[in-house]
Amino acid sequence: MKVKHLIVLSMLAAMGCNSAHEKTYTSFDDYPVYEGEWEEMNYSPEATRFSLWAPTATEVKVLLYEAGKGGSAYRMVSMEAGEKGMWSVTVEGDLKGKFYAFNVRVGEDWQGDTPGLMAKAVGVNGDRAAVVDMRSTDPEGWLQDKRPSLKSFADMVVYEMHHRDFSVDTVSGIQNRGKFLALTEGGTHTFQGEKTGIDHLQELGVTHVQLMPSFDFSSVDETRLDVPQYNWGYDPKNYNVPEGSYSTDPYTPETRIREFKEMVMALHQAGIRVIMDVVYNHTSTIEGSIFDRTVPGYFYRLNQEGKPANGSGCGNETASERAMMRRFIVESVCYWVREYHVDGFRFDLMGLHDIETMKAVRSALDAIDPTIYIGGEGWAAEPPQISLELAAMKNNMRQLPGIAAFSDEFRDSLRGHGYEGKGTFVCGRSGYEDGIRFGLAGGVEHPQLVPDSAYQGPAVWAGEPTQFISYASCHDGLCITDYLKETMPKASSEEWKAMLKLTETAVLTSQGIPFLFAGDEIMRDRRGNGNPYNASDEINAIDWQKKTQNRDVFDYVRELIVMRKAHPAFRMGRAGLVRQYMEFLKMPVSNVIAFRLKGEPCGDSWSNITVILNARLEAVRVTVPEGKYRVVCRDRKIDLNNGLGLVSGGDISVAPRSALIMHQ
Repeated sequence: MKVKHLIVLSMLAAMGCNSAHEKTYTSFDDYPVYEGEWEEMNYSPEATRFSLWAPTATEVKVLLYEAGKGGSAYRMVSMEAGEKGMWSVTVEGDLKGKFYAFNVRVGEDWQGDTPGLMAKAVGVNGDRAAVVDMRSTDPEGWLQDKRPSLKSFADMVVYEMHHRDFSVDTVSGIQNRGKFLALTEGGTHTFQGEKTGIDHLQELGVTHVQLMPSFDFSSVDETRLDVPQYNWGYDPKNYNVPEGSYSTDPYTPETRIREFKEMVMALHQAGIRVIMDVVYNHTSTIEGSIFDRTVPGYFYRLNQEGKPANGSGCGNETASERAMMRRFIVESVCYWVREYHVDGFRFDLMGLHDIETMKAVRSALDAIDPTIYIGGEGWAAEPPQISLELAAMKNNMRQLPGIAAFSDEFRDSLRGHGYEGKGTFVCGRSGYEDGIRFGLAGGVEHPQLVPDSAYQGPAVWAGEPTQFISYASCHDGLCITDYLKETMPKASSEEWKAMLKLTETAVLTSQGIPFLFAGDEIMRDRRGNGNPYNASDEINAIDWQKKTQNRDVFDYVRELIVMRKAHPAFRMGRAGLVRQYMEFLKMPVSNVIAFRLKGEPCGDSWSNITVILNARLEAVRVTVPEGKYRVVCRDRKIDLNNGLGLVSGGDISVAPRSALIMHQ
């Protein structure tokens, strides 16, 4: 253990407390690893058992409260030290409806109230945990809830949303606007008759909804929900409890739990799986956090100066490589799966976690259900305080089978950098063709793939296409519509539509996992704000009137999804199949990409599918193999049922800023 990690330990040893329970360690690696059941509150009507892992504690008390906020503890109970740093006590009687907090003394210093690390339920603002009977939170039919079937991660189409953004607009016709329950309301529509809410998701055809942070976070005051507040939620407070501001009653602990379950069940019944955005890489603050008030120093990394490391860019970074932090992450995701029936996880700044931890997460979830998805950001805001060779970065993805990472290279080659730039392929700039091919092949080795300066990093980092997330827009950075408007302000709305359609064609014909940002399919904008994490609803909310205004864009994206789901050639799922069947055609000019899916890959009903992407301002003629082809996408329109005509091979004309898709 390096000296930088011993500062907190040395401080604890210097306190010189004579308590029989005092424990000092020379290294974080020496801390005991508790291997029993990690339950901090185990309720029954006869008694409740409280437990807390606090190996450096001199003394631990559990304080009982009548309310989740305000008032003094009506009872204070000393806990007893047990093996491997676990403290526990059993309190007789029925405590259902009561609240509690732990207080840990390290040396002579009491650390302050904390709901603990593994709180299942909390009061308003999450400062105290709650004693609940979790079975009483199950909605009717919960035990019969089943996740929709999924044969392969290649079959996924992911849709990222923020709860308020998606449903807060009054035009949506949704009653529980900005709440978990918004996603349980069927039959909602605009005054113009356009479907909204969960019906919109079904109409679009996505298979997975990726919810931006839905655990209990710090930045929204749940006691003042009448005051306009907004945050993305990347400031974790309690990891294993739903966020109270998205419930109809943040004061009653059972409400947020039940409503989250109702949301998951409704999405499952609609055929949609649920991915949670999880942020284990940092906490909203160190001082006063659940980690720091329980085992000071242990859960965080320090930099070379002995100060909190900041690989997250948020003031701290957690130490996933330490045994109990690793176990905490694994236990937490498994809890969300078992208790809330969650179907997948998106790891924020996954590159801050070590490879061994992410492999442990994959292994634990495989034991429950191997179709549970794991994806994440294969980078960090700043270099983490672990060796890059040990970090879950994109360059190390081949060591992480069954885990996917976002391809910012594909995004940057398609439209340009997330926050600024002059636009790339779809905006008419040449030199990004290899970056597009890289993304279309799902980031795997391919004989025609050549490294290119248009994108950073190695030419290949994905072992399989299901490790590669294809996207052009997400919550971070300018959404695609804002980017096009900023990059090409003099373009017409029809030109912006054309470029957006071309972009989404590339995303949805990529062999990687396609990912859409909520509202892009109706040309949602955020008024040019690339980082509106705490901006108003006026900036962030999806304007559902745009679905009518841009109905052709919605229909185009919807049909792309229908085509992808109907034709396995677009989602082969294995690198060997991509190399065998995917062939890139030579182009006469720049800013044109064409590929051919030879034969009938994976038993597809279409043969020799050919996709041509023309980002130029003029039509181009592309040479394709001879034969008769049925066109299904041309001139920014798609017709999968009747087709858009027949053409003969040889020279094929492709309209400006459009895609041509045809098959034999």
